[in-house]
Amino acid sequence: QVQLVESGGGLVQPGGSLRLSCIPSGFNVDIYTMGWFRQAPGKEREGISCLSSRDGITHYADSVKGRFIIARDFAAGTVDLQMNSLRPEDTAVYYCAADLGRTCDSSWYLGPEFDAWGPGTQVTVSA
Repeated sequence: QVQLVESGGGLVQPGGSLRLSCIPSGFNVDIYTMGWFRQAPGKEREGISCLSSRDGITHYADSVKGRFIIARDFAAGTVDLQMNSLRPEDTAVYYCAADLGRTCDSSWYLGPEFDAWGPGTQVTVSA
């Protein structure tokens, strides 16, 4: 059974950094296309990053481009999201997701291509 769990969330001051990890069980995350999403209170889910398994191409939402980096940690077997220059508007529950497909679809940010989801981890950016 494919399962995911996120780790690394917490409270950070504006301008600070956090690193989230997506930890798989029951499958090798290296062969899956992986995504990170977030949902803030009262807002719709937002796709923030996608990493293609076929060619390593990455995609980012404009809201995080230049600040967040998605990458595989092959030694640890995880997919991580390095978040820098955090802002209060980055406060949300962050979710990782896995897709059996080999690339990020053109509508990856909507989420339906992803087959498995983690339970989420809270990130709070506040002074």
